[in-house]
Amino acid sequence: MKNRVQSLSGNIIDLHTRRIYPGTVEWAGGRILRLTAEPGKRYRQFIAPGFVDAHIHIESSMLPPAEFARWSVVHGTVATVSDPHEIANVLGVAGVDYMIRDGRRTPFKFNFGAPSCVPATTFETAGAVLDAKAVARLLARKEIKYLSEVMNFPGVLGRDPALMAMIAAAKKLGKPVDGHAPGLRGKAAARYAAAGITTDHECFTLPEALDKLKARMKILIREGSAARNFAALAPLLKTHPDRCMFSCDDLHPDLLMVRHLDEHVRRAIRGGADRFDVLRCASVNPVRHYQLDVGLLRKGDPADFIVFEGWRDLKVRRTYLRGELVARDGRSLLPRQPSRTPNNFKARTRRVEEFHVAAGEGTINVIEAIGGQLITRHLRETPRVVAGAVVADPKRDILKIAVVNRYAPKAPVAVGFIKGFGLKAGALASSVAHDSHNVVAVGVDDASLCAAVNLVIKSRGGVSVVGRGKRAVLPLPIAGLMSDLDGRTVARRYTALDAQAKQLGSKLDAPFMTLSFMALLVIPDLKLSDRGLFSATKWGFVPVV
Repeated sequence: MKNRVQSLSGNIIDLHTRRIYPGTVEWAGGRILRLTAEPGKRYRQFIAPGFVDAHIHIESSMLPPAEFARWSVVHGTVATVSDPHEIANVLGVAGVDYMIRDGRRTPFKFNFGAPSCVPATTFETAGAVLDAKAVARLLARKEIKYLSEVMNFPGVLGRDPALMAMIAAAKKLGKPVDGHAPGLRGKAAARYAAAGITTDHECFTLPEALDKLKARMKILIREGSAARNFAALAPLLKTHPDRCMFSCDDLHPDLLMVRHLDEHVRRAIRGGADRFDVLRCASVNPVRHYQLDVGLLRKGDPADFIVFEGWRDLKVRRTYLRGELVARDGRSLLPRQPSRTPNNFKARTRRVEEFHVAAGEGTINVIEAIGGQLITRHLRETPRVVAGAVVADPKRDILKIAVVNRYAPKAPVAVGFIKGFGLKAGALASSVAHDSHNVVAVGVDDASLCAAVNLVIKSRGGVSVVGRGKRAVLPLPIAGLMSDLDGRTVARRYTALDAQAKQLGSKLDAPFMTLSFMALLVIPDLKLSDRGLFSATKWGFVPVV
């Protein structure tokens, strides 16, 4: 069957010569044999290269690679540039190996990097450590395509020897180095790029992106579940399309069921960007930058392409990988495959009194979460004190946030305060807590916080909601990050939890995704790790009270 010559006719989109012509694509053995023009023919459908997500953490879909592939192909995605540092922070190199092996079970083209920040900082507890030698060994492997996002940008600016050794190892092998430098501007951005870093997906303003373009970096326009920067960066598609790519970064299962990069393409075209530029950002640019073995609809290329109808309302009708039809009319044709469930979860259940914060003099430092952004603000607020303890104040939307170390059962609970979640009752908890993936929770009272955390601990990983007489949890037995269930089931259960969180008062579009980033210390400004309240601006701990 694979070696049989197959063909498909339609309006062929040649992104290399920037033309569209009616014709037929023929392929056999997984490769394109020829593209034949048919002047005068009229077709409704278009044939184009498949989409490539230039930066995504598969783990954030809560699905293992083989299951992620089943659903992303429906949206025309044929490949990803995937940073496995979430599972690496839990399981180390064994986690990277797990992702590679699981991904190989499908024709989908996963391209994994060597995680550069395990742990992301020295101010938190992770489940593993990958030093410069371990990263160099990963980079030497053929299946590792690049050095994953270098998140410790202060370390790069200070030319930290370990970080520079990782970057040097990638450059020696001719493998790209991905960046992660939120808010970096001007000379600092230029110094960061000069270290050998070629991309950034963390720009949240247009001036920041322009500074990084000036420093010769490429910009990944990100639109995921929590970080939504497309609107701010879309003007780049008209001014610097050759230097842009599309990224989701983190995409929870509910959204993966309805969109992936196809939504980036639709929005860009509706916004007036040139259709050839848009499709190049979704395919040609990442393939060339990362030197991927992904077809671009040329003779001799792998037969990786899509069939779609319409432009402003682009609808993917078919997706082909290596010549195999893997999705048709919104239905995946890839088989469901059970996954193994490796984990690293040692946390013990907690007591209510462990979430107590003793009152002191003066103000409290408060994290302000911002919907649609990973950055937070640092507020100073007057505490609400009851019986000698600082407690949550839901009327002012000042709630408690806690992080529980999942790797050391005797470690104390870190507790702080947060604004922006809007809960009026109950609590949320999750073992998806970038990047070390301890258990993070937010709630209106200590009892609810403790109950939500213990639901996650008893499941050895998951996301939970407690409040108004209801308790629910979605177990994530694969490293406390991913489910072993069918993607639609995971999406349905996650959607129910999301709805329950909003019934408790949250006004955030994606409360669980936002919660997962409240322990991500490398994103300014104020975050909470298992060791305490941390300011990225000061690059150090600050007191809660």
